[in-house]
Amino acid sequence: MALSTALSIAQNSLLNTQRQTNVVSRNIANAYNPDYARRTAVLSSLSSGAQISIISRATDIALRQQNLSAMSGFKAQETIAKSLDWLTLSINGVDNINSPATLIGRLQEALQLYSGNPANRTIGESAVEAARDVLRSLNDGAAAIRTYRAEMDHQIATAVNEVNALLAEFKVENDKIVNGTIAGRDTLDAFDRRDAILKQIAEYIPISTIGRGNNDLMIVTADGTTLFETIPRNVHFEPVPAYGPSTTGNVVSIDGVPISASHSANTTAVGTLAAMLQVRDSISVTAQSYLDEIARGLVTAFAETNPGNPADVRPGLFTWPGAPAMPAAATLIDGLAGTITLNPLIDPLQGGDPSALRDGANFDFNPDDNASFTDLLIGFATALDNPMDFVNGANVSVMGFSASAINWIDNERKSAAGAAEIKSALMLRTEEALSNVTRVNVDEEMALMLELEHSYAASAKMMQMIDEMLRQLLNIVR
Repeated sequence: MALSTALSIAQNSLLNTQRQTNVVSRNIANAYNPDYARRTAVLSSLSSGAQISIISRATDIALRQQNLSAMSGFKAQETIAKSLDWLTLSINGVDNINSPATLIGRLQEALQLYSGNPANRTIGESAVEAARDVLRSLNDGAAAIRTYRAEMDHQIATAVNEVNALLAEFKVENDKIVNGTIAGRDTLDAFDRRDAILKQIAEYIPISTIGRGNNDLMIVTADGTTLFETIPRNVHFEPVPAYGPSTTGNVVSIDGVPISASHSANTTAVGTLAAMLQVRDSISVTAQSYLDEIARGLVTAFAETNPGNPADVRPGLFTWPGAPAMPAAATLIDGLAGTITLNPLIDPLQGGDPSALRDGANFDFNPDDNASFTDLLIGFATALDNPMDFVNGANVSVMGFSASAINWIDNERKSAAGAAEIKSALMLRTEEALSNVTRVNVDEEMALMLELEHSYAASAKMMQMIDEMLRQLLNIVR
């Protein structure tokens, strides 16, 4: 081997070692950066030794797509589970202590106690206070649901703005990669940033990517709607300023295509946007309908019928804005839980007389003012256990229906929490599988660094030997 060839090989070796050392140092510096993918210097053989042909970036397109899909599913399920937890506490309280079912049970006990001593005004006032607790539970629950729907609408608007901002950032990084690929520049950092943006978008919307020439990427949603193709598509949403009981929220659209509605506690939603729409338009509305039906059941159970005209039925202890008419049977009245009140003729805080609960507020059921009169009180207590028709097709008592409301939200919450655990495990497994391909292993990098040090020392030794041989050759020539 000629000395010039040996010198060229040694020089290339030193240069390669220097570049490999830079790559390894960069890997170690980013070992704990979750958005960094490991770099590898790829050597190719030349007549004068070897040369670094490319610095590659560890990736796996299939695993990345699986991780994006799993992340979208988990984020949606997490949103549903957290929302059901919040609704449970807001409507029923801890251990259902403030639930309508619990408080109606206490009201029934108070009525029974009052019927045992109908001459005691204090016990009568206690029964009215028990009714006030039921009323407060319904009013506060309805208000909490309206507030939560408005808050969810605001969160949807914020999320849509965030998605549009992320798409704008994606365009910047995608353009850097495409232009850099054409020009032959290093674009590895832009690849990292682009993948990190994809993960953030996947939290809101389920996506998949389509690779094109010059490392260009196209983003489509799970249902095939184009989200990005050279330029971002517009994600549009018009928030609603305030929510009433019958307010219908606006849809979220991508390039004019609405996001599909989702359902079930183990949600069909993928991505937090679809999940928030489900919470706002389905779960919260269902919870509201339970409260409205309980309120209608209470107005019906405490209704007073004119002794002289059975067709004349009016609200008693609990009344509503439509009084003196009664709510229509088996008909959902949106927002009734928020507008039901205590009859001012009975409520002492409104100047009423609690004894009217015993004797009648609309009609005089006790014309002789008999202090031991209990017919009406017993009738009310019994009515809470009498079946009636509800809009969900159930024919149960008010007590039974209010208990079913607790069962519904508890079952939904447990189902959502269980599904969240499963989807979390899937996300973590796909994340780990992808990480095994792309992450930096510090131990491996340190071992490689040691090998490079040995290679550098060997190349330096070779340069020293070639230098000595050239010196001797020049001395001979002289």
